[in-house]
Amino acid sequence: MFDFNSQGLTLAGQDILSPIQLSFHPGETHCLLGPSGCGKSSLLNQVSGLIGDDDSARWESGKPQIGYLFQQPRLLPWRTVRQNLLLVEPDQASVISMLEQVKLPSIADHYPNELSLGMARRVALARCLLLKPDIILMDEPLTSLDLPTAKEMRGLIKRLVCDHPQRSMLYVTHDLDEALELGDVVSVLGGTPSHIIYSAPTDEVSRIELEALLRY
Repeated sequence: MFDFNSQGLTLAGQDILSPIQLSFHPGETHCLLGPSGCGKSSLLNQVSGLIGDDDSARWESGKPQIGYLFQQPRLLPWRTVRQNLLLVEPDQASVISMLEQVKLPSIADHYPNELSLGMARRVALARCLLLKPDIILMDEPLTSLDLPTAKEMRGLIKRLVCDHPQRSMLYVTHDLDEALELGDVVSVLGGTPSHIIYSAPTDEVSRIELEALLRY
């Protein structure tokens, strides 16, 4: 288990987040809901270490290996899919095996501009998993995908991440049904500065209370 302890987050003189504590248990998916602009992405960025510093946030039990799946795939356009993945995993066989797991074995030598958004997101998921992370952060990975593509991506996330006994995940979404399907724990971020205003195991969640919180 990894424990994350944030003392809050201030950006450009504005308090964005209140102190937040998160525990990441092996095999557990924690889904984070909240209105746009409430600080969900800022929390992911603080957990990843992209923003903040050791004085404002720290890992109590040693820093884990973290993989981050952004909304934008962030693939290098001048490199093929294979070359992008080889940047994080130099073993060719492992790269091809991972492409097979995300159902894209035939596009290894394609460039990012030849891929649909759904395909590019699957490549980004493959890159994330090749890092062999302890914790995976996902920032609304189904945004802007059509329904069949989103369903396929959600299935991959469930199989490769949620059902993995050692991988923990912090998953940001605005979709309550998505959170209840994927999450073992569901939390809501809100308030000013933002803090966790509701959190419960999925099998104990009050849907009525969650829907009321998300209307504001």
